[in-house]
Amino acid sequence: MHPYMNHIQLGYYGVLPFLACVFWPLLLGSSPQAIDAFSLYSMGILAFMAGTLWRAGEQSYTHAVMAVLVVIPFPLLVFASATTTLIYLAVCFPIVLLFERGMPPWQQYHKDYHKMRFILTSVVFVCHLFMIAQSIELARG
Repeated sequence: MHPYMNHIQLGYYGVLPFLACVFWPLLLGSSPQAIDAFSLYSMGILAFMAGTLWRAGEQSYTHAVMAVLVVIPFPLLVFASATTTLIYLAVCFPIVLLFERGMPPWQQYHKDYHKMRFILTSVVFVCHLFMIAQSIELARG
């Protein structure tokens, strides 16, 4: 077993709440609570992902700024609609992956970790699309 196996397993476990929120409306009907739960979990995971890229003292100033750039607007999201918040979050996950791929340690990561990051980013992005559609439908009332 390679040293990234725990990271890979935890990564896949971390996508389960996203999927649960997507399937919530199928089982219990659409609700603003599902969108709120999804958005809050998404913000937490995005902040975690960005935080793992921030290696104080080990990177250039540009990489340090890129690592936290996506979370700086979080306080402003309280003024945005649920749909706008979800769109912002959906766009940020691929951006964080691009930032991670551009950092020197990426080349040292196991190929299975690379695959996992691409798969999870794709799944999370698609989950956001489903929740955006649900948010638009709820806003129409």
